[in-house]
Amino acid sequence: MMRYIPTIGLEIHSQLATDTKIFCGCSTEFGAPPNTHSDPVCLGMPGVLPVLNRRVVELAMRMALYTGGEIQPVSTFARKNYFYPDLPKGYQISMFEQPLIRGGHLDVETERGRTRIRFNRIHLEEDAGKLIHGESAGESWFDVNRCGVPLIEMVTEPDFGTVEEVVQFLEKLKEILIFGGVSRGNMEQGNLRVDANISIRPETETKLGTRTEIKNMNSFVNVAAAIRFEIDRQIGLVERGGRVVQETLLYDPLKDSVSSMRSKEEAHDYRYFPEPDLVPVVVDAAWIERIRAELPELRPDMRARFEREYGLPAYDADILTATPAVAAWYEEVIRAGADPKKASNWVMGEVLRVLNETGTDIGEFKIKPGMLAALIKLVGEGVISGSMAKTVFEEMLATGNAPETIIEEKGLRQISDTGALRTVVEKVVADNPDAVEKFRAGKTQLMGFFVGEVMKATRGKANPKEVNTIIRELLA
Repeated sequence: MMRYIPTIGLEIHSQLATDTKIFCGCSTEFGAPPNTHSDPVCLGMPGVLPVLNRRVVELAMRMALYTGGEIQPVSTFARKNYFYPDLPKGYQISMFEQPLIRGGHLDVETERGRTRIRFNRIHLEEDAGKLIHGESAGESWFDVNRCGVPLIEMVTEPDFGTVEEVVQFLEKLKEILIFGGVSRGNMEQGNLRVDANISIRPETETKLGTRTEIKNMNSFVNVAAAIRFEIDRQIGLVERGGRVVQETLLYDPLKDSVSSMRSKEEAHDYRYFPEPDLVPVVVDAAWIERIRAELPELRPDMRARFEREYGLPAYDADILTATPAVAAWYEEVIRAGADPKKASNWVMGEVLRVLNETGTDIGEFKIKPGMLAALIKLVGEGVISGSMAKTVFEEMLATGNAPETIIEEKGLRQISDTGALRTVVEKVVADNPDAVEKFRAGKTQLMGFFVGEVMKATRGKANPKEVNTIIRELLA
């Protein structure tokens, strides 16, 4: 049976993390009412002139520095001409002959070993609008809010040989985009979209087969499923005596199938020509070095630093650096004076539990880093017990009050006075002679019983460490 080798290349569009669009001052906020974030520049009205957002260029430059790409000293914009209802200007401003970045790479590790995935180019462009199709036939709506949203398009060489390499590459790329502050990386909001070019060839051949393109996939699960389906479809087609046709496809995850969208375009189909309203982008060495000096820390470096500086186990460092926001929040707790390991336990336990249960972002969390640091300090000083701290934490969540305020209002301050505690322990011992006898006979697990009885008597306010010491003295 003939064995076929797949060849895969990707085109990834990522929305850049700017507050305004690429050529005008309209907001890029997601979820705004339809057609509220637009102006004559977005819509290409006669007589208007686009002005390039400098921040867009700088964020793209970060991606070049993270991936080893070469930032071109001069790059130019072009008009990509095509007719589609979501493109009110009738053309998209993109880059063609002179992109901002050439080359670069990311390495991935799979069962095949290490594979270097090369970038052909990374360039800037504006997004088109959004079409919303109604349930009844013939009804569609057009929202212009996305028109002019800034994108980088990252085009790889056809270096992928397996689906596993594609998924690992995309996960690594997304992590760089998010931790590097280049993109917010929210695929549900259209921040990251993937097109895949796929072909197969018999293992005895070196010439690549005819490729198809699957467009606009917005989850890594769908990317993997679509590529697997298309590889199997092409192999089945060839083995039945058919031939693969170069075309653009759409993947339907519900049916796990693809449908033809149109014949595959070539560059000449778009009639690219230089954008007459924009001057070339000129980048000098000083600008590049300034961006290099400001590069945010990527996750692998952050994980290593958390282990090194805070003495955290690798597991803790991995959890705490899952997102830049959580990592920054944790470090604020440390800066407010909390012990790093105790802070880690609280963030990984209670804080992340609440965020997961409520589906909220750390930025919306009612308890601020300084408040958690204060709570941890109060436990360390013996003002409240560890178990009582959980009660205070829940009250902080409900009210937003500081832990000191809650402790005083609720009367939760821990009893650490040795004389007062001894009186309570002596009564518990006197009331339970049978348990005392069994303890002295060697049944030391009854220690928990005595501590529990003391806690009941003090409504949980007794200092457990002091209670244990006194019980051991009295029962020795």
